[in-house]
Amino acid sequence: MKSTGIVRKIDNLGRLVLPVELRRGLGLDEDPTVEIFVEEDTIVLKKYQPACLFCGEAKNVTPYMGRNICANCRAAIAEQMKQNG
Repeated sequence: MKSTGIVRKIDNLGRLVLPVELRRGLGLDEDPTVEIFVEEDTIVLKKYQPACLFCGEAKNVTPYMGRNICANCRAAIAEQMKQNG
């Protein structure tokens, strides 16, 4: 993990302001959704990327009926439908 050298206080409501440089660098201006992880005594914020319902892959994901499905799983489902169909 790389240190940014930036230190921020948490206010009395538990809020933390992420500097604009970090938000821009991670593309959080367009989609300000982050995931929160805890690793022992470390809090990790990660840009949220919805994952595939079936395999957990976060790349090439397309929403379908409110669920996210990756390209590989879409292809596998299409192939299975062809075989059964």
